[in-house]
Amino acid sequence: MIQLTKEIFEYRELIWALTVKELRVRYKRSFLGFFWALLNPLLMMSVYVIVFSTILGRGIENYAIFMISGLFPWTFFSQSLNYSMSSIVGNHAMLKKVKFAKSVLPVSAVLSNVINFLLSLLPMAIIILLFRYPFYWTWAYLPVPILSLIIFSLGVGLFCATLHVFFRDMTHIIEILTRAWFFLTPIIYTLDYIPAQYHIYFKLNPMYYILDGFRMAIYYGRIPATSSITMSFVYSFASLVFGYFIFRRYQDKFILYL
Repeated sequence: MIQLTKEIFEYRELIWALTVKELRVRYKRSFLGFFWALLNPLLMMSVYVIVFSTILGRGIENYAIFMISGLFPWTFFSQSLNYSMSSIVGNHAMLKKVKFAKSVLPVSAVLSNVINFLLSLLPMAIIILLFRYPFYWTWAYLPVPILSLIIFSLGVGLFCATLHVFFRDMTHIIEILTRAWFFLTPIIYTLDYIPAQYHIYFKLNPMYYILDGFRMAIYYGRIPATSSITMSFVYSFASLVFGYFIFRRYQDKFILYL
């Protein structure tokens, strides 16, 4: 953790330069450019609402708001995972020519997605206005779950970036696992749909606590329970410590497999 913080501070200018480059490349020759950061979550949310509102939305008041309060942060997590996982392999030429801390690459990948996520808060606010749903004062609490989400995403991203260097099939495996993870996380449904005896297994899911912070603040207008906040940061920091430990242990071998 301390070493990673030092690397981020030491290479902060390079991280920012790579972040800007990532954003430019992502939207290069795109007619709408950065507006895709606004439209993509909006369009995806519309599809999910249309598909699942009639199936799972019964009994959930203002189902669209309920869904997007979990869907937007999940989208950030899944995209951060994909971008950071390919960050080492995708920049193999740079790694062979320039000496710098390799952790800079997944960090900049996640940071570029943070900018996308912050932009996506605008369409979320527009949707809430269109549905005439109230803006609760608890929106001021959102920086807390956002921080937890970023830390957790970076930790998982560092771990997956390491695996991807040695096993290129990880792209397909992670895609399948994240899709299953999505449906095993209460995003499009509540735990009320699940038999009570299985709730304990769902609460072993780190994303359950992280998304709870967003949903409570946006949909319910309440601050999450202290235990939920604590668990979200326990999982987040555990993810970061483990992810960086694995990354740092094997990073010197990356060049042999690129």
